[in-house]
Amino acid sequence: MGERSAIGRQVLLLVDDEEAITSILAPFFERAGFEVVVAADGAAGLDAARTHRPDVVVCDVMMPVMDGRQMLRHLRQSGDWTPVVLLTQHGEAADRAAAIDEGADDYVNKPFDPGELLSRVRGVLRRQRVGGQPLTTASVLVADGLRMDRDTRRATLDGRELALTPRAAMLLDYLMARPGELHTRDRLLAALWGYTFPTATRAVDQRVAELRRALGESGVPRFVETVPGAGYRFCAEVTRG
Repeated sequence: MGERSAIGRQVLLLVDDEEAITSILAPFFERAGFEVVVAADGAAGLDAARTHRPDVVVCDVMMPVMDGRQMLRHLRQSGDWTPVVLLTQHGEAADRAAAIDEGADDYVNKPFDPGELLSRVRGVLRRQRVGGQPLTTASVLVADGLRMDRDTRRATLDGRELALTPRAAMLLDYLMARPGELHTRDRLLAALWGYTFPTATRAVDQRVAELRRALGESGVPRFVETVPGAGYRFCAEVTRG
């Protein structure tokens, strides 16, 4: 049986074969209040996860011996639902989508800003469900009469099926699985549209407007909240269906 930190700090397991990255990120996370354990590949990461029982894992995808997705699969197959944030390269949209399906809680593109990575780590820790699987692994999500079947991407509100375009259904799925978390437009464009650089497109705003029409929202939002100048968040409480 592994042991938690004896000094009360949350334990972050950092798994990356690039010493240039770990030498920067390890002290950065320590300054942010974490106890950091470093491993150089997925196999070493699994050993470290068993020994140190981390609160969160930050893991590169491309590594020797065992890559990040293989490590993630081993964790989930063993019943370990510790939050995992993957570090991915630009242009790996298919790999990112598959990793989310396999149980990753979030991902950050390389190169990245350490502050953005810290924000993602804190985000997955906030939405972690103690003693259970995270919402990102649920097949069905439910919130105040709204039900999302994530396998078919069909949504119903008070028993009535919502007519949504595929992209709007994907956006609703993504927001519901991460309730209370603020999502910038750039982050949503990267996660759902595959953009790897800032763009002036209004695709996110258009799909949010579509969601609100389908949900019958006006005035005080029941489900999707706009944070002026920042982005969007799902504001209702979400449970597994």
